[in-house]
Amino acid sequence: MVRVRAPELPQYNWLNTDKPLLLKQLRGRIVILDFWTYCCINCLHVLPDLKYLEQKYKDSLTVIGVHSAKFDNEKDIENIRQAILRYDIEHPVLVDKDFRVWQEYAVRAYPSFMVIDPDGYVVASFMGEGKREILDELIQQIIQQHQDKGTINLQELDVILEKQRQPIITPLAFPGKVLATSSGLFIADTGHNRIVMTTLEGEVLHIIGSGKSGLKDDNFNIGEFSAPQGMTFDNHNQILYIADTENHALRKVDLRCQCVETIAGTGIQSRNLQPTQGNALDTSLNSPWDLVKHKNQLYIAMAGSHQIWMMDLETNIIKTYAGTGAEACFDGELNTSVFAQPSSITINSNFLYTADSESSSIRAIELNTGIVKTICGGGDLYLFGDKDGFGEEVRLQHCMGVEYIQGNLWVADTYNHKIKLVNLQTGECKTVLGNGEFSEPSGLSIFNLNLYIADTNNHVIQHVNLNTLEATTLKISGLCAPDFCIPSIS
Repeated sequence: MVRVRAPELPQYNWLNTDKPLLLKQLRGRIVILDFWTYCCINCLHVLPDLKYLEQKYKDSLTVIGVHSAKFDNEKDIENIRQAILRYDIEHPVLVDKDFRVWQEYAVRAYPSFMVIDPDGYVVASFMGEGKREILDELIQQIIQQHQDKGTINLQELDVILEKQRQPIITPLAFPGKVLATSSGLFIADTGHNRIVMTTLEGEVLHIIGSGKSGLKDDNFNIGEFSAPQGMTFDNHNQILYIADTENHALRKVDLRCQCVETIAGTGIQSRNLQPTQGNALDTSLNSPWDLVKHKNQLYIAMAGSHQIWMMDLETNIIKTYAGTGAEACFDGELNTSVFAQPSSITINSNFLYTADSESSSIRAIELNTGIVKTICGGGDLYLFGDKDGFGEEVRLQHCMGVEYIQGNLWVADTYNHKIKLVNLQTGECKTVLGNGEFSEPSGLSIFNLNLYIADTNNHVIQHVNLNTLEATTLKISGLCAPDFCIPSIS
């Protein structure tokens, strides 16, 4: 690659640093620019790789996230700050207004990396996931070359992080999903890496998971999760199934023995997009985001591979059910249809419905025929907005929750901060709730004409009486953040 002087970074809004950074001030260090947007699952997948490299080369490497927003909602600086807190990003982030930096560096896709050497030249660029090893090797080569020349500056760079300015110490942290059942309310306390079970009125029954990020099977106090999301409950057997998203695993919680067990996934992210079938514990998964039980099957919204998967709970065989693995919005048969980061799933006797977040649409799979169709929304990765109406004319913005009940679909229109209702008989989608009280709601559940909303960026669960449509914040008594609990004295 021809050495090109790296264009200087603009003095726009910066996060995770007390002052804007200039490349000329970073001479002597290796700089990686990570072009990302926080809706993008592929962008989220590279964060652990970047954290690994930052920690390994903290005296010689500076990673800068260049946030080039896809959705309108992602242009808001406060929303970007919340994403930094949610995903525990510890490097400086430049808010790339109007794609200026993206264009100056001729970026074409999310995520992309530009590697800048200590002399200020772009020496390599990469697109996509799975670049940890190649970046690691390249960094070592650059360090060696510049140590020999005496042009590397080996010292750790100090930054002031958003989590130091604004620590999340609320009882819930970025709850992603909620599930209301006759046995109680299950809350995916995603930012605290645990599941909270309460009564429907908010009294804590169980805290499932230690709060430490990890993949550990054990009892409720010792078991570990990593950013758990969707859940489904087998009331007869008192078993909760969980999409343990950042562990790339499915977990089973047995309320009777109060134990946590891994039932699918290896703990390592799959990068295979081809149709897959195999023993569940031997099969790698890719960011399962939600799941629903139907008869003896689990249907899984596999956000990372843009597919729907299915697991047979009798045979423990898991397989690709629908979607080619490409990212788009195409209807058709199971093996030719294409999804875009499905993030929620719900079912009735005839159809499976999913919130296809990156295409801002609601999709349906007819269980008998295996035909996929789009219920409402633009059907294109860049067709989004906030418009009620019918079918294709509807505009949603990165919807992440969908719940079927009595011929209707309730939709968490996440980036519009609204709750919408789709009448499946007429095809009409209309706004029902949302006038500034929600912030990126991502999960919904209905039980006995009560709607529960995971109000993610507000760190609370909202309760809505469907007779009156009055929303109130669920008061959860006695719950605290894992690191801020005062041990009881027995």
